[in-house]
Amino acid sequence: MAKPNYSFEKRKKELDRQKKKDEKKARKGEQNADGTEVTEGGEETEAVAEEA
Repeated sequence: MAKPNYSFEKRKKELDRQKKKDEKKARKGEQNADGTEVTEGGEETEAVAEEA
């Protein structure tokens, strides 16, 4: 019987975790050109910017 390759499983899990983190970061940074931000449910909300 073959010996399990635990280091491969660990690396795969780390890559999956990093990919998920990057996708979440990209989703949070995503903003439409007209100043609305897309939320998880696909709804658009107006980005509020305070003027000084």
